[in-house]
Order: sequence, then C-alpha cells, then structure tokens
Amino acid sequence: MPESTRSATSATPDRDHLRADCARCVGLCCVAPAFAASADFAIDKPAGRPCPNLGADHRCGIHSELRERGFPGCTVFDCFGAGQQVTQVTFGGRDWQGAPDTAAVMFDTFAVMRPLHELLWYLTEALALRTPAALGDALAAARAETARLTAGRPEELLALDVPAHRDRVNVLLARAGDAARAAGGRPGPDHRGAHLFGADLRGADLRRANLRGALLIGADLRGVDLHLADLTGADLRGADLRGADLAGALFLHQSQLDAARGDARTGLPARLARPGHWTALPLTPVRRPPRPAGRSGAGGDPARRGRRR
Repeated sequence: MPESTRSATSATPDRDHLRADCARCVGLCCVAPAFAASADFAIDKPAGRPCPNLGADHRCGIHSELRERGFPGCTVFDCFGAGQQVTQVTFGGRDWQGAPDTAAVMFDTFAVMRPLHELLWYLTEALALRTPAALGDALAAARAETARLTAGRPEELLALDVPAHRDRVNVLLARAGDAARAAGGRPGPDHRGAHLFGADLRGADLRRANLRGALLIGADLRGVDLHLADLTGADLRGADLRGADLAGALFLHQSQLDAARGDARTGLPARLARPGHWTALPLTPVRRPPRPAGRSGAGGDPARRGRRR
C-alpha cells in the first residue's frame, strides 16, 4: 500500500458503544428533548417533561405501534449510545426519578453528549475509509479527543462549546468524504445543502455525489445508484428509495433509512438493517394512460416539477 494513503479499518474501534442500549438508559430520549405536534409527533411535549407513553420502567408503552399512533419521529431518533453513557458513566447509574435533584443537570448533559456521540460515529466511519495518511491521523486524533470529552464530569460537559468542536471535526469529515469520492474516479456532482424537496431524481447520476446536508424530503430516488455518494446529514424523510442502490453510500446511518421508504430491491450496506415498515415487494412500474392531446393540466407534469402525489 502506498505511504500516501492508508486504510484504517483495522484500527476502527468497536461500534457497540455507539449503538443505543435502552436497557442501560433511563428513558432520557423520552424526557429530555422537546417536540411539537406535527407529522412526526402526535402531541406537544416540553423539554424535561416525560412523554405520557413512558412507563415507570423507562420503557415506551407503545413502542411497537409508534408509527400507527402518530409518533414516527420517535422511530428515527438515535442517541448513538449517549443515553447509556450519561446514565452509566457520567451519573454512575443514577436514575432521575429516584434522584430528582439531578434530573435537570442530567437532561442538559444528555443534550451535550448526544452530538458528541454522533461525531464519534461519523469519525469511526471515516476511519474505515481509505484516506491520505495525514488525514487519517487527524481523524484518529479527533476521535480520541472527542472520546476524551465524553468522559468528562457533568460540569465539564456543560461548559463545552459543542458547535465549535463540531465545526472543527466537520472539516475533517468533509475531507474524508471528498477523498473517498475521488478515489479511483472523478467525483460526482456537488449538491451540498441542496433543497431537493420532492425532486424527481430518477435517472440522475448521483454516483460519487456530495449530498452532505441535502434536503431530500420526499424525493423520488427510485432506481438511483448512490455508490460512494456522501450522505452525511442528508434528510431522507419520506424519500422513495425503492430499487435504489445505497450499498456503497458513505456515512449512511440507520435512522436515515428508517425515515425513508424502500423495498426488497433497495441495496443496503451489510451493517444496516432493512426497516420493518418497508414493503417486501420489489418496485413495480406503473403504466399511466397517455394524456389527451391539448390537455397538459393546470401545472404540467408533477414529476417534472419535482413533486410527487
């Protein structure tokens, strides 16, 4: 292997501590955040107030029916293991119900820990990519520093400037994504932060594309090849991924899939699970009758305008 590049796969830390373990948490995600009645949540809930569906055992009483009961937003939330870190490490196993004097600090600490653990997840993914040696070393150093921060005491965590730390790490993550997209070929189109709400992207060449932070809510990506596309922070809520190939996509997280729609033909990385609400049926083309001559409709073809019914 050339000295200018390296594969850090062998040095990638175990990902288990970056997966939510609700059995080792005290329902922090059901108490600490606020949410508003919307398509994602059936009710309003202020920050720090337990969700009425949360039981005394810190378990959701409607977990198996969240989508049907109007709480799809809960199904796509991921703490990246921050819940058990705060519960078991930062607060030594204490329960906010049994120690109400610590509740507010515990909830505020969770709000800091969650983005730090998210950064750890992205850094771990970046370290598994083939990157220039110097960049790989910088990523490893950033991961070690972020892990050190997560081990701090509550007062240390609450004093952190998380946005500033995130900005520094994001520079490295963007460079890692760019290096991976350019490896062995020409980078694809740059759609960073693009507003692609409901866009019809069928047939678009998005291989090696930069889709960091792109708003793909409701976008039609049926059959699209997303090999080496950087999907860091891309909003895929309601996106149609039926028949799409995401097996080689970069920085794709389970929560993004959970928020989208797909089917049995959607290609996924081996480390991710096919969401239970996805259809088991493969994509079936639907023939539409030809439109009568001279009657194009009030607004033209919805697909061409980037909207779907």
